[in-house]
Amino acid sequence: MEIVVLLKQVPDTETLIQIADDKTSIETQDVKWIINPYDEFAVEEALRIKESQGEGKVTILTVGPERAVEAIRTALAMGADEGVLIDDPTVERSGALGTARVIAAALKEIPCDLIISGMRAVDDDGYQVPAAVAEFLGIPHVSMVIKQEIRDGKITCEQTIEGGTMVIEADLPALFTTQRGLNEPRYASLPGIMKAKKKPLAKKTLADLGVDADEVGQDGAKCKIINLSFPPERSPGKIIEGETPEAKAAELARLLNEEAKVI
Repeated sequence: MEIVVLLKQVPDTETLIQIADDKTSIETQDVKWIINPYDEFAVEEALRIKESQGEGKVTILTVGPERAVEAIRTALAMGADEGVLIDDPTVERSGALGTARVIAAALKEIPCDLIISGMRAVDDDGYQVPAAVAEFLGIPHVSMVIKQEIRDGKITCEQTIEGGTMVIEADLPALFTTQRGLNEPRYASLPGIMKAKKKPLAKKTLADLGVDADEVGQDGAKCKIINLSFPPERSPGKIIEGETPEAKAAELARLLNEEAKVI
């Protein structure tokens, strides 16, 4: 089975984020970059599917600058077979639709039976790119999958919904997105890291994919970032003092009445 994993490199959630001078982007100089955590689930599930079937290939597909090679190499060290990086400055700030258009164009050149992606990227929380990719390719899309089974050219997925789960069956090729609980991603081993250095990694531009530059980038984006700002500072919390629970309750009621004025 030919599987493609859509992977994004994002800032580490523990990195201190600073807003750039243009107020529409972040400072990237001192940022630590990692694989999007939900995409790690996608890589792991692709590897498990390949291992269970005893054959196949897992390709990592990423849109990003040259530094994204590090994320691809990490996925290759986990066990993926090859990588593709779409690196073109025109793609920057494309928005979800433009990014999906570029990915779909690349996927049309890669034989695949299944596409797996994280359900969201932790940097922009858009949730939109995988669904748009599936729409551009005209294939089924199942989101927030916590369990899947492939048999007889079909995939059966259990997905999370509000208040429960739902089971969906779709014909292959299809695209599904991963939710927490699907698996536990493996660590890259030292032999895997050494092998990853020799695995094929292709780099492509918009010209290679035949994508019109007017359809991507900031000028072609349907949604644009107007301004970035940090949340306003909140006043610190207050610890209620008192010798007994009753005294603390009385003091709390007084503060809610006299200071907060909510009762």
